[in-house]
Amino acid sequence: MSPRARRGRGATTRRPPTRRRTRRPGGRRQRADDRLIVLLVAAALAIGVVVTLVNWLLAHWWVLVVLGVLTVLAGGGRLHRKRQRDRWQAVRAQGLRYALSELDALHHTRFEEAVRELMHRDGCQDAVRVGGGGDLGADVKATDPYGRRWVIQCKHRRNGLAGSAVGTPDLQVLNGTARQVHGADVALIVTNGRVTAPAVTFAQQQRLHVVDRHTLALWATGSRPLWELLRAVPPPRRATGLS
Repeated sequence: MSPRARRGRGATTRRPPTRRRTRRPGGRRQRADDRLIVLLVAAALAIGVVVTLVNWLLAHWWVLVVLGVLTVLAGGGRLHRKRQRDRWQAVRAQGLRYALSELDALHHTRFEEAVRELMHRDGCQDAVRVGGGGDLGADVKATDPYGRRWVIQCKHRRNGLAGSAVGTPDLQVLNGTARQVHGADVALIVTNGRVTAPAVTFAQQQRLHVVDRHTLALWATGSRPLWELLRAVPPPRRATGLS
């Protein structure tokens, strides 16, 4: 077969190139126009509703007066209920009492909560329990109404006086962290058990306070704040109505 014939045969089998279909921009533009029309219609309807409502309220102004009165009454009712609830909570807090037998039966974490509740009863609004791993000797922190910062370590003994006594090492931990780490003005240990004589001596030397079972009974079963039961408490940081 001659070269010319081969070229002719190849030319008959070659396919013409396909043309790419191009999208017409008119379709997108039409959809955008449709959406714009829908939005304009919705906006016009909303404006019409608002105008109609305003005109109706202007014609029936007494409705606004009634709504205002109802709003004031509802707000006043909520405020009254809140004040009533706060008053009852204050009364309940002031009447908080714990017997030693109740404190002995508590879990040690619940004992810390009881100490926090007693501090709150005495007027320490920010009293919080922070006991747990890594508490650095502080189980309860509180600020009294005189501005003094209290850092309390709790030592609960399920057997009360028959349990192990609080010793000097416990007070050494408190002495090392209460002021330097926690910024305490008053650092103390509270226990429902016994405190050794050397621990009491160490506490006096380091200006620490010890609330033993006897002092705890006076505090928990009475209504006097803890600072009235302790000796050599630092003076108030700020003047208050209680001063």
